[in-house]
Amino acid sequence: MHRRTFLAALPAAALGPAAGAAAGQDGRGVPGGQGAPGPGQGGARSPAAPALPPRWEAGADRFLRPDVSAGDRPVGASFASRTAAYGLHGAAGTAHPLATQAGIDILRRGGSAVDAAIAINACLGMLEPTSSGIGGDAYAMIWDPRQRKVVGLAGSGASPRGLSLETVRSRARGGALPPLGAVSVSVPGAVDAWWTMHRRYGRLPWAQLFEPAIAHAEAGAPVPDIIAYYIRRSMAAFRRPGNGIEETANALRTYGLADGKGPAAGQVFRNPDLARTYRAIAAGGRDAFYTGDIARTIDRYFKRIGGWLRYEDLAAHHSEWVEPHRTGYRGVDVHALGANTQGIATLQMLNILETFDLGEAGFQSPLSIHLQAEAKRLAYEDRARFYADPRFSKVPVEWLISKDYARQRAKLIRPDRILDPVYPGQAPSHGDTTYFSCADADGMMVSMIQSNFRGMGSGLVADGLGFMFQDRGQLFSLQDGHPNIYAPGKRPFQTIIPGFATRGRDPWMSFGVMGGDMQPQGQTQIIVNRVDYGLEIQSAGDAPRWHHEGSSQSMGEDAAGLGPRGLLRLETGVPHATRQRLAEIGWTIGEPDGGFGRYECVEHRMDGDTRVYAAASEMRADGCALAY
Repeated sequence: MHRRTFLAALPAAALGPAAGAAAGQDGRGVPGGQGAPGPGQGGARSPAAPALPPRWEAGADRFLRPDVSAGDRPVGASFASRTAAYGLHGAAGTAHPLATQAGIDILRRGGSAVDAAIAINACLGMLEPTSSGIGGDAYAMIWDPRQRKVVGLAGSGASPRGLSLETVRSRARGGALPPLGAVSVSVPGAVDAWWTMHRRYGRLPWAQLFEPAIAHAEAGAPVPDIIAYYIRRSMAAFRRPGNGIEETANALRTYGLADGKGPAAGQVFRNPDLARTYRAIAAGGRDAFYTGDIARTIDRYFKRIGGWLRYEDLAAHHSEWVEPHRTGYRGVDVHALGANTQGIATLQMLNILETFDLGEAGFQSPLSIHLQAEAKRLAYEDRARFYADPRFSKVPVEWLISKDYARQRAKLIRPDRILDPVYPGQAPSHGDTTYFSCADADGMMVSMIQSNFRGMGSGLVADGLGFMFQDRGQLFSLQDGHPNIYAPGKRPFQTIIPGFATRGRDPWMSFGVMGGDMQPQGQTQIIVNRVDYGLEIQSAGDAPRWHHEGSSQSMGEDAAGLGPRGLLRLETGVPHATRQRLAEIGWTIGEPDGGFGRYECVEHRMDGDTRVYAAASEMRADGCALAY
């Protein structure tokens, strides 16, 4: 169905009073730089818009033509970029085509979905260093076909034991931890997470899983457009005076190429230091990283630059198997990790939204987006107030994800106005990222997410190791009495969350939407698109998204100066009538900024007695999904 035909089919109540005025418009909106809607303008077109460019100029990052829409596919949703990939034996979706190919190759060799996930993640640490790497943490949810249940793994590292709250506060900027430098570094958890998963679910020898990544690191690989763009942005930040990074020469040498600025799109990038590190891990397992030569190199490096991470911090680290939380949403069970992650925010949002008839509101309608954004605001107030490391603070998870609490919160939402002010609930007295999914011939499915947090990480690369340390510690609070207040040996609040959904006793979707605080918002939109609006896995990801920024209690992610209502960013594809009506309600509408997440998904379905996998990867990343 074409866009105009689809809009005409929406109920008038769903479109709101602006629908008649908008009839016949293309519904695309205008991106930044060409009559873009400013905050509060509701997407109104500027009468003084400059002339549209006739061609894509060399060196420009984008070619903006809001008057031109995508070509027409003969089947499927009009906004979908492609069809899902189908296969009988296995599937994988990642943010880089070479990583997806590596995962499929491991599955073809007889590896399990966990084997494929480890190989994929190792490749992404080389191929997509803007979002991942062994200097960061990892989380996974795994469908175990033998137990017929979802199991969770938390691979989150703690803050250095020798770094005091007083020292952290002395390095604070504007009352928050800085985004770069040694004070933001916590113990990397990814390698131990891989090892822990492999010991329970691996089939192939550990060393084989690193062969594809080592080959890419030594021979090099062309850098895709989006990854090249973000590497160059990171290099610029690392070169900026006063950035707070104790040492930048290693990072610029590793990722900056000859000019220190980073690769251009299609330029070949090599990382021989990372290849040597991977060879050591392949030969020595997780101990090579946490108690061997790599750990000793890390210790010497942080002593040299005046940082705090030490050998003893690395040696004490271990991942843990955890029981995921879940909630029902219109016949689907959605699973989420608790602990120190923001995973239950997805469950809170869905519980609130279940009290409304989103199907009647209509796909991409102002009412639907308004209700979803308000549910986000309510859930994120609780996120800012309660989410923390449960080893240090008691988090009232069961209360937060209860249906009774959701009904109480839902009563606060009005369909025609914005809740103002918004507060967290009163508890009873008693958190850039890469996501990937893969599945094997035995029915095992892995939903895994891994990150260095913001951008490429802290800016610190230990001598000769070829990977950057995460800056996850930035998400600690410095507020006295806050559950997430910084403490030595404590795990910071985590934004990275894998997603998983089941139907009945069967797996359904292994999915994720990467990107900081966008993750619960994106996961919720995927579930709503599939359950309430009937979209299949590819169009559910390609559909235009919203992203609400702002919370009265920041977790270190919100931009400065956001008011109590925050900023509601809408992608260009959101219908003009919807954009206009949301502005009339009172939402401050922000320009699209590329921060709408990047989605991968593997769906499990049955054709009679035959298992079929469908894999999807959307156009916001450089990746692809394959099945065989």
